[in-house]
Amino acid sequence: MAVARLLIASNNRGKLREYQMLLDGLPLSLIEPLDLGIDLRVEESGESYEENARMKAVAYADASGLVSLADDSGLEVNALGGEPGVKAARYAGEGATDEQRVGYLLEKLKGVPMECRQAHFVCVIAIARPGTDVELCRGECEGVIALESRGDRGFGYDPVFYLPDLGVTMAELSPAVKNEISHRGKAAREARRVLERMLGEGWI
Repeated sequence: MAVARLLIASNNRGKLREYQMLLDGLPLSLIEPLDLGIDLRVEESGESYEENARMKAVAYADASGLVSLADDSGLEVNALGGEPGVKAARYAGEGATDEQRVGYLLEKLKGVPMECRQAHFVCVIAIARPGTDVELCRGECEGVIALESRGDRGFGYDPVFYLPDLGVTMAELSPAVKNEISHRGKAAREARRVLERMLGEGWI
């Protein structure tokens, strides 16, 4: 019996590993664009996470003919008026590394005390079937921007996203705990329900 395939519309290895865990147990084979020889660059020109996730999911679904899952996520810092927001990946300029983005963020917050460094992560997952409506799932996680990086797990802004209730940054969490509380984990639990329904209806 053939296993249903789901295209994860990303070449970010850290993100792909997280989805392997987050969607574990579903009767799906998760594949990435390069498995299909797809090298697609979708300009994330939307003004919301929903717009960007939708654009990516639709583009990959149309290119592959498969149900495709894409997400857009960002970090919103209260003291910066919600920056970097949907531009989180490009905040320090095109082609910047994770370390450069984190460094740029910390420099922007220089002199801001811990009690004024509240922030939250946002993730919106879009699931697209070729030629049909797109399903959207959203998750958020509250925290504080630390004064310096800590931890070597995760990616992006994880090393400076401090979780006061746990006393650690996102990059210090085990993958299992991170997936339980993170913005992507919360959105993925909603996405699992969507995928289960699609499987039941024979759409995947």
